[in-house]
Amino acid sequence: MTYLRDPQSITRESFDIIARETDLTHLDANLRPIAVRMIHACGMTDIADDIVCSPRFAHVSRCALQNGANILCDSNMTAAGIKRSLLPDGGRLIAPEFNEQLKTRAAKAKTTQSALIAESWGAALQDAVVVIGNAPTALFRLLELLMDGASPVPAGIIGIPVGFVGASESKQKLIAYCQQTQLEFLTIRGRRGGSAVAAAAVNAVLLDLSTSSEIQ
Repeated sequence: MTYLRDPQSITRESFDIIARETDLTHLDANLRPIAVRMIHACGMTDIADDIVCSPRFAHVSRCALQNGANILCDSNMTAAGIKRSLLPDGGRLIAPEFNEQLKTRAAKAKTTQSALIAESWGAALQDAVVVIGNAPTALFRLLELLMDGASPVPAGIIGIPVGFVGASESKQKLIAYCQQTQLEFLTIRGRRGGSAVAAAAVNAVLLDLSTSSEIQ
């Protein structure tokens, strides 16, 4: 059986295919490397048409992470996809802790465990980069808290939950809220998304930060 086996060659050819099949000219130049990584993570070149991002998202997220910002994840799948080796000194990757106690609390509150995770972030939100790749309810709840005047606020939100119930709607709420408040954000309109795509977006920012540090 003949197939490509070299990891670097596979990655290089994958990016070549993305470049040939995808038109990214409608995206800001600083967003294109992030979009490429997101496409690479899901294998769908047409998500480029649905990517929505605030103009300064890449710059603000990069600066926040460079300064040791927390990365807050809605799921362990999202956290697992983020390359810890690229984290700058002082940066913390905070994954949720799902347990029986949280499950019981969610049942009593008639909500999801992911929504309670969003509530638990509290002070850790200060200048953080929030990464939601799985649970629409986590994004809805975070937006509710921010709309109610919760403080502190994150530096930016990567809101790319996937699914048929609430995913598209939660992203629309994210876009509307962030455009109104000028909070930095990145999302994909519609049902598509997922932990791998959200993690890929973070990794693209971290990789850019790591590469810039090496050059300096």
